[in-house]
Amino acid sequence: MSTDWIDRETALQRLGVRSQTLYAYVSRGRVDARPDPADPRRSLYRAADIGALTDRRARGRKASAVAQSAIAWGEPVLASAITTIAGGRLWYRGRDAAELAQTQTLEAVARLLRGGHGAVLKSVERTAPPALDDGKARLFAALAARAAAEPPARGRAPLALALEGGGLLDLVADAVCGGLGTGPIHQRLAAAWGQPSAADPIRRALVLLADHELNASTFAARVAASTGAGLSAAALAGLCALSGPLHGGMAARVWNLLEESRRIGPAATVEGRLARAAPTPGFGHPLYPEGDPRAEALLTACPPTEDLAALLGAVESGTGERANIDFALVAMAEALGLPRDAPFLLFAVARSAGWIAHAVEEGSGGRLIRPRARYVGPAVGV
Repeated sequence: MSTDWIDRETALQRLGVRSQTLYAYVSRGRVDARPDPADPRRSLYRAADIGALTDRRARGRKASAVAQSAIAWGEPVLASAITTIAGGRLWYRGRDAAELAQTQTLEAVARLLRGGHGAVLKSVERTAPPALDDGKARLFAALAARAAAEPPARGRAPLALALEGGGLLDLVADAVCGGLGTGPIHQRLAAAWGQPSAADPIRRALVLLADHELNASTFAARVAASTGAGLSAAALAGLCALSGPLHGGMAARVWNLLEESRRIGPAATVEGRLARAAPTPGFGHPLYPEGDPRAEALLTACPPTEDLAALLGAVESGTGERANIDFALVAMAEALGLPRDAPFLLFAVARSAGWIAHAVEEGSGGRLIRPRARYVGPAVGV
């Protein structure tokens, strides 16, 4: 058995807890688990996760240590009524996101996420997006221009913010599409990419991506909103965080994995990464030990091509890791003939709905998100 994974008895011994506590750690995403290849009825647990928990217990509950551990997949750090992850499922205001994806549009889910101020409102006047060739560049430019001219959100009526939020979602979609359009956003994106038959899978993906609790980009959006900044500024902060390769930019690494698999074969790709102890982009998720339900829903609705299916099988059998939403987005783009940057752009358009909802919720609290740093630099005189 690999030393990276340990059996239940070893995990319980190291933690000094009962089985129920270990299972609770797994359900909360604090300990990663996978089936034992030698006996699928049993589970193995990631040794690094067990070690992190034992280290935390050894440090005790010192406030600075608790706060530091909360930043990275740790305990909740703020209250929200919008989204949660529980029982291995994603929930939007108490409704299963995968079930919503079967029938709902992004616009409807955006209203749901905004909560009590989510009624269908009369659309506001729209302006043409910036005349740039790249969808990502248009999106950054459009949000930046609007953020520069937009008044602060603090003190404004909830209904006004709801109206502004709906218009902002249209602005984001128009920027990605490269022009003003009519009809549901998923149909506009499909038409802009020259694949009108892809509208329904795009709709499903948008709903599944609309929010994901307090991820990095949403936290960035909430920090901006806590200062009283406008909704566009909060969305721009979220977009900046999303663009990183460890968040919305992960799709580029999945494309590279696919290209590697096509060159040397799926099995050799997996074996090489295991030998280098290199991560496999697009697989595994700390919050979903039993598999990402968003990926499952999207891969079921839009099955992968033969080569992507072969890669999927090789990774799952070789590592025990299940596909996550990043792999599913690349698989969908490949199967439907969408542009290479479609996964990121879909992510950005969809998650804008969540950023807006979180910005409105955070702004209503009237408090500034301002954590303290635990200084570890050269000694200072006091």
